[in-house]
Amino acid sequence: MTGIRDILDSARERRTAVGAYNVVLLEHAEAIVAGAERAGVPVILQISENCVRYHGALAPIAAASLALARASRVPAFVHLDHIESPELIAEGLELGVHSVMFDGSRLPYAENVAATRELATRCHAAGAFLEAELGEVGGKDGVHAPGVRTDPGEAAAFVAATGVDALAVAVGTSHAMQQRTAHVDLALIAALRGALDVPLVLHGSSGLDDDGLRDAARAGMAKINISTHLNGLFTAGIRTVLDAQPQVTDPRKYVAPAREAVTVEVARISALLAGAAAG
Repeated sequence: MTGIRDILDSARERRTAVGAYNVVLLEHAEAIVAGAERAGVPVILQISENCVRYHGALAPIAAASLALARASRVPAFVHLDHIESPELIAEGLELGVHSVMFDGSRLPYAENVAATRELATRCHAAGAFLEAELGEVGGKDGVHAPGVRTDPGEAAAFVAATGVDALAVAVGTSHAMQQRTAHVDLALIAALRGALDVPLVLHGSSGLDDDGLRDAARAGMAKINISTHLNGLFTAGIRTVLDAQPQVTDPRKYVAPAREAVTVEVARISALLAGAAAG
């Protein structure tokens, strides 16, 4: 199967993007793969530290996601997202995840560089791809907070010093946005793309509308992360069923429509990102 590096390098070259969607429940993972299959494009399933804490362990949700990725009719990859624990990364590599995002953004710059460089070596030895972050991506009062931006020169130096395979950058989005009202600095994205020879990653993309997503991909974002937007659709799907049928007790009756809502949106956004250069 084509690897995640090839998929993202190709997207970068074509000025399109690969959708990366966060797994919260097993149904999210099922919906993400089903949506990508409907769109006929590659996809990335992301497991965050928050997800691991919710489930109490990485192995069960990672194993399920990996099984779905293996059975997928399109290239599908499992990625550990915003991981601060080297031990959790080591466990993920043993389980066979394809990619890791190490979040050393809270560390002083020199410590972030050293830790990221060490983890890049470990990931590459395991055949995995490493994404990193320079500074702190906001919504968590960090890099994607208003006014915070990634400097292209500093980003280029960070990539050269660490050997990372992709870099998450701050260009105007923020985590956990429930309204699609964010705007990204397209000129900065273009400058970052010109300064770096690795794919750029956009976190907090739930805040972008369709035009914003398409423009970000065209400008140079190769991997675009979306979570809150899908969670809103999932929750709304459950609420609709329970409001109309309060007597329902079988979870399958209300979770299945929620899963389908996410499937439909993953298919739609994935197709939009894949066609960004031509749209």
